[in-house]
Amino acid sequence: MLKFHLLVLVGLILNGCSHLAYYAQAIRGQWDIISRMQPITQVVTQSTTSPQLKQQLSDILKIRTFATQVLHLPDNQSYIYYADLNRPYVVWTVFAAPKFSLQLKQWCFPVVGCVSYRGYFNSESAQALAQQLRTEGYDVYVAGVAAYSTLGWFNDPVLNTMLSWPKAQIAGLIFHELAHQQLYIKNDTVFNESFASTVEAVGVEHWLAQWGTPAEIIKYQQANQQHQALVDLVLATRYQLQQLYDQSGSPEQLTAAKIATFNTLRTQYTDLKNKHWLGYRGYDDWFAQDLNNAKLLSVATYQDFVPAFQLLLAQQQGNLSQFYQQVAQLGQLPIEQRQTYLRQLMTTTQ
Repeated sequence: MLKFHLLVLVGLILNGCSHLAYYAQAIRGQWDIISRMQPITQVVTQSTTSPQLKQQLSDILKIRTFATQVLHLPDNQSYIYYADLNRPYVVWTVFAAPKFSLQLKQWCFPVVGCVSYRGYFNSESAQALAQQLRTEGYDVYVAGVAAYSTLGWFNDPVLNTMLSWPKAQIAGLIFHELAHQQLYIKNDTVFNESFASTVEAVGVEHWLAQWGTPAEIIKYQQANQQHQALVDLVLATRYQLQQLYDQSGSPEQLTAAKIATFNTLRTQYTDLKNKHWLGYRGYDDWFAQDLNNAKLLSVATYQDFVPAFQLLLAQQQGNLSQFYQQVAQLGQLPIEQRQTYLRQLMTTTQ
């Protein structure tokens, strides 16, 4: 399935008197994680820990050191603890968008500002919100999430939900979440996720160059190429839908054209898989379920400004510390000015 990351809504835990049920589940969920945390240095010495888990956690400590020493990401207590949640995801994220719009619904909270998703620590609550939004006429997508960042408010642990991925993907996830601790701009989900995705990609590239085996490098490059090919299809479909929604037409006409556009996306994916991926089926589950605006935008949120950030990094000759400073300065601009600058920057790469 596609990879998702979530910034925990810290404001829910720190403030608020409305939506008490939502706040309560956030507090319970975060406290449950904290109560399960153990230092990795202890876990790897316990006789009850499997050899595979010991190796994975030992590797993650090396990844964590690499993140600080080479990528200059925050040096703190995150990812030196382990917590087994006994479930496949840490949270379930709800994305929603109007039937004929490509603007994700926003939820606003203290501290973190407005974000383009809402997270729950149990799937039932996420599905209940999803059903409510559907009755209000929204396209809705619910995604299970393997990890999130508390933006430094808490010590984020390694979770069992992260460990089913290959080592390079785990490294990327940790780099991504630490990038959110490095820099987070309120009320701009696309900026934050595109920045973190850029750090993730360059971080894994550096990590593989130093620590990866030839087999791991080949496997990661192949997976990355497949992911990028899929992202390209999704972004092209988003452009086609935007052209459609900008037209005047009856709801019936727009619905028919929308369905046809998503059917074309499915066909393109099947062709890509069969002709270029030798039948690789890693994204079949994502396509097997309903395709809609919210699902499409959940991918675009992490990708929109990546080319611009890649160019900014290149302008700094790959110096990550200088790159972080430049992006932080950019983050001080008003959101409209900031996003306009990034879009203009991307046109220079085309």
